Order: sequence, then C-alpha cells, then structure tokens
Amino acid sequence: MRNPGCTALLIWGAEVIAQVATALRQSIQYALDHREEALAYAMQFARDLDPQLADKFVGMYVNERTLDYGPDGREAIRRLLGMGHNAGIIPHPVKVDFV
Repeated sequence: MRNPGCTALLIWGAEVIAQVATALRQSIQYALDHREEALAYAMQFARDLDPQLADKFVGMYVNERTLDYGPDGREAIRRLLGMGHNAGIIPHPVKVDFV
C-alpha cells in the first residue's frame, strides 16, 4: 500500500500540492487576522452555541499552531503515526512531509 501523501504527489504533483498548501495557509491567516468576522460567519452553523463559548472553542483549534505546528508539533505527529503503526492500526510506516 502506498503512503497517501505519495499517492497525492503522484496524482496532483508537487506544484499543485504547494499551491493548495499556500491557499490553505493564506485562508487560515486571513481568518486569524479577521477573527471577529470569521467567528460571526461560523456562528451561522453553531446551533445556538453561546458566542463566548464558540470563540473559546475556535481559539483552541484555530491559532498560530494551525499555521505552523513548530518542531515539537511535527515530532508529535510523527510519534502519533509511529505509535499507530506499532499498534497495528496503520499498516505501513508513514513518512510525513510538511509543506
């Protein structure tokens, strides 16, 4: 079985993957720079969630680490995937390329 990242690279190519990564990064940065506007938009889908609680929830998952995990975050992902492989949950070792 191929690594999903390798499959994506074969199907779309490095240039398309880089373009998608750039678009995602720009979108996340825009949301961070315009937090109130982004939160107001998201509240349409919040099903009566208190706005302060929604803001706290969003802040837990959309923050500077969303843009860049940092060395410790990248290592955590590698360890998690390694543990999944060692436990037999992930059939093959996974090499992660962060873009």
